[in-house]
Amino acid sequence: MMTGESRKQIAADKKRCNSHNCAQAILHTYADVAGISEEEAMHIASAFGVGMGNMEGTCGALIGAGLVLGLANKDKVKSMKQMREIMTKFQERNGATQCKLLKGIGTKVVLRECPLCVADAAEFLEEQL
Repeated sequence: MMTGESRKQIAADKKRCNSHNCAQAILHTYADVAGISEEEAMHIASAFGVGMGNMEGTCGALIGAGLVLGLANKDKVKSMKQMREIMTKFQERNGATQCKLLKGIGTKVVLRECPLCVADAAEFLEEQL
């Protein structure tokens, strides 16, 4: 199994080269952990780019992390507890969990670039796995 540091970098690179949306970058990188194929990961997470398709919703990288937890744990209570932990750490580091705010839409202040959001979500996911 890859180290957390290498997966974090791989996920960020997938987003950086624009081959994956933020949710896909996470789910695809952790497809083995989630027990699905890389192709399934791409389909499952395809609607979760730009914060659920409109930047109004939660950062896609966080959605990807939640999908991994649900598939890996197969335990709602455990997954929700771990997701809350990831969301809290992400909020503390970046000042927001909403795509629009992270990207600075409306505020003109970018809080965090997408590849870095993906890296953060991977880092915090790794701590829970």
